[in-house]
Amino acid sequence: METTSLLRRASAELIGTYALVTAGCGAIMVDSITGALTHVGVALTFGLIITVMIAATGHLSGAHFNPAVTVAFALTRHFAWKDVPVYIVGQLMGAVLGAATLRLLFGPVALLGATLPHGSVWQSFGLEILLSAALMFVIISVATDTRAVGQLAALAIGATVALDAMWGGPISGASMNPARSFGPALLSGAWNGHWAYWIGPLLGACLGAILYQWLRLPVPPVPQLEPETLSVEE
Repeated sequence: METTSLLRRASAELIGTYALVTAGCGAIMVDSITGALTHVGVALTFGLIITVMIAATGHLSGAHFNPAVTVAFALTRHFAWKDVPVYIVGQLMGAVLGAATLRLLFGPVALLGATLPHGSVWQSFGLEILLSAALMFVIISVATDTRAVGQLAALAIGATVALDAMWGGPISGASMNPARSFGPALLSGAWNGHWAYWIGPLLGACLGAILYQWLRLPVPPVPQLEPETLSVEE
């Protein structure tokens, strides 16, 4: 029963990651063909697809759609380490299937939306750490802290993805997600600087998660001095 449940959750991760790649990377390809979406439109597409897929599958699998997020949740004890490999396989399969769908529909346009460094690979590496840390900080806050407004989780995370993509995309591609980068790279052969899109998001997500865990630690109460008991002599 537990294995069946895990496979169903991993299947939800596959579907969510498939949607992320087909919509987000598809937007890059369509904009390359038509020029209709612009960079802002592409960034919003990534944010919107994350928003709707979290709303659709968050209650099924947690809606990670990202190996870096899964590892960061496990590191901070919000996810079982034994389930991490199955989730990551589902995410990678979803990304590859998404890239394959795009290649079938449009051909090898825009390298299937692959993430490539524009400038120094180290600059993109640093940017991926920063963007992923910001994203994971928001994810873990709205997903695990009961004081957060849970109903806004999908919107908050989607908005963070769109914001990161809007300002970081022109430099690093704003991947923040090894699976999202792996699928298009595998189907297009665009491996330049690919290591940065694995190590950067993994480091950044773990840093963001650890930072929030530290911030949420309960503050020890200030000890209160009990009032001295005065004895009154009669």
